[in-house]
Order: sequence, then C-alpha cells, then structure tokens
Amino acid sequence: MKIAIASGKGGTGKTTLAVNLAFAAGEHAQLVDCDVEEPNSHLFVKAKRVAEEVVTLPVPLINADLCIRCGKCARFCEFSALAALGSIPMVFPEMCHGCGGCMRICEQGAISEVKRRIGTVESFSSNGITLIHGCLDIGVAMAPPLINAVKKRINAKGLVILDAPPGTTCPAVATVKGADYVVLVTEPTPFGLNDLKLAVAMTRALGVPFGVVINRAGVGDDKVQRYCEEKSIPLLYEIPDDRRVAEAYSRGELIIDAVPGYREIFVEILDKISEAAADGKAEL
Repeated sequence: MKIAIASGKGGTGKTTLAVNLAFAAGEHAQLVDCDVEEPNSHLFVKAKRVAEEVVTLPVPLINADLCIRCGKCARFCEFSALAALGSIPMVFPEMCHGCGGCMRICEQGAISEVKRRIGTVESFSSNGITLIHGCLDIGVAMAPPLINAVKKRINAKGLVILDAPPGTTCPAVATVKGADYVVLVTEPTPFGLNDLKLAVAMTRALGVPFGVVINRAGVGDDKVQRYCEEKSIPLLYEIPDDRRVAEAYSRGELIIDAVPGYREIFVEILDKISEAAADGKAEL
C-alpha cells in the first residue's frame, strides 16, 4: 500500500508524520522522501547509506551539418526548450522535459540526445526500514523527473510512505499520483484551512482517496474540523500541540521513541488509514 503524506503548505508537520508513521509500522516499511529540492527525512533517521545513483534527463543535441533550419523542432516544443530564428536552433537544456519529440519530428535526423545530470537518488537502511530520497542538483529547475526516478526505486511489496513536497504544484502532483491513499496534514489556523482547501482540490482532481490529520490541535480554532465535517472528509486524527514533541523534533529524534504514548497514536493513525482505504469511506 502506498500512502502519500501531503499538505497545502510547508511547516504543518508533514515530514514528522511521514517519518514516524514509517517507523511505527515496523520492519520492511519504505519511507520515500520526494521533496527532492530539500529532502530532510534522513535527519530523523540514523541510517546507513547503501546505494547512490546519478539521474539524468535526455536533452537534444543539434547536428549543424544535417540541420536544414526548418524550425519544426522549435514549433513542436511546448516548453520553449528550442528556439529557431532562421538559423541553427538554440537549445535551452534547463527548460527541456526530455520527451524526445523534437528528435522524432526531425525528418533530417539532425537531432540526437545527450544526458544531462539533474540529481541523485540515495537509498538508506535503518532497523529494517528502507529510506529512499532524491536530491536535486543546484540550478536544476524541474523536480518531477527526479521524483519519478525516486518512485521507480520503490519495492511494490509492503507499506510505502511517500513524503510529498509542500504545496499543490507539479512536484506534489508527481508524488501523489499513483498513491493508494493520501493524508493531508494541516493546522487549525486560517492559513492552514486555506491551503488545505487547495490540497483537497488537487487530490480530488487526481481521484485519490484521502483523509485529514490536524497537527498542533488546540492552537487555533475549529474551522478545519467544521470544514471536514461539511465536506464529508474523514478526519483521521488530531495530534495535540505538545511542547515535548517540539523539543524532540528540535533534537532530530523520532517522536514515537522520545515521547511516551505517541507510538500508539501513530499506530492508530495507520489503522484508520487502512480502514478508510479499504471500506471506501474516503471522500473523493
């Protein structure tokens, strides 16, 4: 089962929930950090790196001797990665999505592909838990290709916890797409509610069942609870605002180990997710 942990905004406790759910599940669970622009799940895990792989994206290379300057490749590209002004097309590799369409549309065979490095995928092992994360190279603008590369390293067997990037843009969509269930993490504040609504719209558009976890419950109002009730969205759990949790987080410790009683809370959240996913009560 693939469970994506997402949020409409940063700072809601999404990574904290993802990491502790994975370790509460026990051995053979997989924790996949898809926030490739700033992966941080490994900061809470004492793990040994077992593998590292460079990820590349194919980008076009123009052969000036074969090019007839027709401009078809530039007109075909929807991402403006090619520009033809009556001369040999210019290539902007940072904008290329690696689809290969320009190479296929060129009747002269003047376009080939070269590999452009975009980042790395690293795998770690800790107490039977596998952690996989991607790290986007500095200056690379597009995260989804690396996120897709990270997801390809997932072992389909067993429980998979996907830690999605915050927000509702392409990186979050790339992570949530294909999940069996999505947990939207929010906080009981006006900002939390506003961004939760955006995340709900994204998840519904993708057609993935979902529920909500409220973190730091008690610091704000009850508008998030009322919204979930009005929209028939399962409220999986309300994690209380607890100074002990904040202190453990600041030390880079797992909440389930550092604070008594919290292992049972995360196990209960896992059980509720399984029940909601199985009986179809999740709101679409």
